[in-house]
Order: sequence, then C-alpha cells, then structure tokens
Amino acid sequence: MTFFWAFVIGGLICVIGQLLMDLTNQTPAHVMVILVVAGAVLDGLGLYEPLIKFAGAGASVPITSFGNALVHGAMAEAKTHGLIGIITGIFEVTSAGISAAIIFSFLASLVFRARG
Repeated sequence: MTFFWAFVIGGLICVIGQLLMDLTNQTPAHVMVILVVAGAVLDGLGLYEPLIKFAGAGASVPITSFGNALVHGAMAEAKTHGLIGIITGIFEVTSAGISAAIIFSFLASLVFRARG
C-alpha cells in the first residue's frame, strides 16, 4: 500500500501542476513557484509532515517538498538561533539540492549546445 499511496499522492501533485498550466495561462515557472509556496504554506500549517508520513516519496520527491524543506529548516533553526536562524536554516536544509542543481546544470551546459 505504501507504493500505491506514493504513486497516488505524487501523481495528484503532478496533475495539479499540469492543470494549472493547461487551464490557466501560467508558465511552468509560475506553476513551480505556486507549488513551492503551497508546500511551504502546508508545512507552516503543520500539514505537510503528516502527508510525507502517509505518502512517503509521493510527497517528498515533488517540487512541493522543496517549499516544505525551506520552511521546515527555517522554523527549526529559528527556535534555536532566533531571527538569524531563519536564514541559516533555509540554506542548511536545502544546500545539497541547490548545490546539485548548480553543478549538474553547469555540467549539462558543457555537454549540450543551446539552440536559439
């Protein structure tokens, strides 16, 4: 059942993103921001962690979990370090993902030639 719920919840998140692009005139960048903010708001309300416990990778892999990670890290560090912890917490939790995106984007730019 774990795999089933991961598939269903992850698929629903993707369907929401696709519907936002198809039914509105939002660009993929706008939809990405909407989903990141939705994940951040859900984590701020305490709803995203139970979703991750229920759906596993179906909730922790999509872009909404990036918003969750931003808020989760900021809130955890704010409790221990105060105001400065908000900023450091954001980067502490998401630094591996951000670093990987930068490194792999650079490597892809060396391998592929841009058109246009």
